[in-house]
Amino acid sequence: MPTEPAPPAKDYPGLDEWRERAVDQQPTWAEHPDFGRVIGELESVPPLVFAGEVDKMRQRLADVAEGRAFFLTGGDCAETFEGATADRISGRVRTLLQMAVVLTYGASMPVVKMGRMAGQFSKPRSSNLETRDGVTLPTFRGEMVNGFDFTEESRVHDPNRMVQGYHTSASTLNLIRAFTTGGFADLRLVHAWNKGFVSNPAHARYETMAREIDRAIMFMDACGADFEALKSTEFYAGHEALLLDYERALTRIDSRTHLPYDTSAHFLWVGERTRGIEDGHVDFLSKVRNPIGVKLGPSTSVDDTLRLIDKLDPEREPGRLTFITRMGASKIRENLPGLVQGVRDAGAKVVWVTDPMHGNTISVPSGFKTRRFNDVIDEVRGFFEVHEALGTFPGGIHVEMTGDDVAECLGGSDAVDEAAFADRYETLVDPRLNHMQSLEVAFLVAEALARR
Repeated sequence: MPTEPAPPAKDYPGLDEWRERAVDQQPTWAEHPDFGRVIGELESVPPLVFAGEVDKMRQRLADVAEGRAFFLTGGDCAETFEGATADRISGRVRTLLQMAVVLTYGASMPVVKMGRMAGQFSKPRSSNLETRDGVTLPTFRGEMVNGFDFTEESRVHDPNRMVQGYHTSASTLNLIRAFTTGGFADLRLVHAWNKGFVSNPAHARYETMAREIDRAIMFMDACGADFEALKSTEFYAGHEALLLDYERALTRIDSRTHLPYDTSAHFLWVGERTRGIEDGHVDFLSKVRNPIGVKLGPSTSVDDTLRLIDKLDPEREPGRLTFITRMGASKIRENLPGLVQGVRDAGAKVVWVTDPMHGNTISVPSGFKTRRFNDVIDEVRGFFEVHEALGTFPGGIHVEMTGDDVAECLGGSDAVDEAAFADRYETLVDPRLNHMQSLEVAFLVAEALARR
């Protein structure tokens, strides 16, 4: 154990090499008069997460890499400051906990739970500019960068929004910790949690599992089991590490290990648009000790995956690296097998996760972006089929979802149609599964895991 004081992050070798590389999808706020002050403030604020928590999550993901646990991630496409209310946060946490209970019982294995929360305030965009009625303004890049309203003032890239993002993330994490340790996550609530889902006749085929879970809990209670371990749960936070100014400013050197940790979240991932092996995002994340994810789209080659492993996980440490595949339902069975086989044959222990959302986005005549629930389910099924054929472990699922009764994705047993979008479409960027659709995904995944 190191006994000398940890050096400041500014003196740690290599942490700023990303600045010398190509860095896409970054705001233009460096010229803003408040930029330097904001960065200085973020470099001095307390960490949002702690290095010990990050280490524990990496250990939990090592179990996933070895096929002994399953990784569940869910949350908003892009969080909003206004949406960080107790009701909205509790709804998302409750839905994820419900999904985790179903998965734990169906798969008979632990579930590592992570919210796409407390930091998902920015989004990559395909264009820097947006034009409406002859007026061209910067694209909306998430509330940590600029505003959604289509006005010149709103669309300015304002670094002060990073400070607001930090404080909103802090309050969100504080509430999540209270929920997950203060009785909200008590496993014995599973019967009440699932009542709304199984009471609908369309979901009758799931009722058996819900009853079995409830019966098991009652049996343990009758036997005098100690339920202390069931009253709380581990719950981690992750987001896309898109805004490198923010991520770098929140990087701290751990006093125990003298190694750098990005304390903005437990888990960070690189998007499909920013995963270039020589690019700044990959370089920066290669230097921090957090578990790291990389989104892999249909154009990914086996060479891409192997080079990413060499860069991000040179020690081949189980739990360090997660590949999150976003192929689309029509391409996953064709494109994924080669990647999985190549990584398997190279002897790397990565976590494989499916993101069945991003590859299945469509636009409908009314102008809304949406996803068909059947496409989401088909990509999940394809993910499991590929891993079953190759003898590898389908380690997790990454979904954009909410605990609210929104109408943004078409279909599901409680079918959402396009007409519902007019009243119940709330997302500012990409469409999300609602509460019922999220639970339906969990039951289907649980059934697939149980068949393995």
